[in-house]
Amino acid sequence: MASLANTNLAFFFVLSASLVLSHAAHFDVLNNCPFTVWAGASPGGGAQLNSGQTWGFDVPAGTTAARVWPRTNCQFDGSGRGHCETGDCGGLLACQGYGASPNTLFEYALNQFNNLDFPDISVVEGFNVAIGVTSTSGSCNLNIGCTGSILADCPPELRVPGGCNGACPVFKTDEYCCPTNYSGSCGPTNYSRFFKDRCPQAYSYPKDDATSTSTCPGGTNYKVVFCP
Repeated sequence: MASLANTNLAFFFVLSASLVLSHAAHFDVLNNCPFTVWAGASPGGGAQLNSGQTWGFDVPAGTTAARVWPRTNCQFDGSGRGHCETGDCGGLLACQGYGASPNTLFEYALNQFNNLDFPDISVVEGFNVAIGVTSTSGSCNLNIGCTGSILADCPPELRVPGGCNGACPVFKTDEYCCPTNYSGSCGPTNYSRFFKDRCPQAYSYPKDDATSTSTCPGGTNYKVVFCP
């Protein structure tokens, strides 16, 4: 009986430790813009945010390839179906997948190598609304953003209604999209430099890791601000 009790006690401590390491991360999304923005999140869904409104949701530990993004000039019916000029996610208010370019992205993966989160901002798929991201718990001091004059300075060939597209969505070539089987160097281009000059903390092309990667301890909570 003592052996069984010890086994159960050990299991309890292992389970408790696992729960501590694997609790969900909380995200608050604030619209600080003077206009309505429809937040999109995968996972998470989406919400209409009038100026000054905040939307919160939780994401399970271990989630990878996740993102939050702004959508603009949307119209939805009572069933949550419609369309957005930028960032549209299949015509749904509550997104079930990623948004269409151009959209400024907050990307993240939770509880990865050494139980670290990997948050970043990306303009590889273009830009529609300025974004700022901060950590709101734990020992992380994350403070990243993309607030440069991209819309005003956007090259004509990348300009679309409501946003500035990335080179990959426009030209769809290996040079700009850097697929995994691409044998080229996949380095910066004139288009990626345009974005990088205005948003130095953001990914400007797919392998722009050196100046764009951040980490936080697993379990960190985050605040995403549109128009910080």
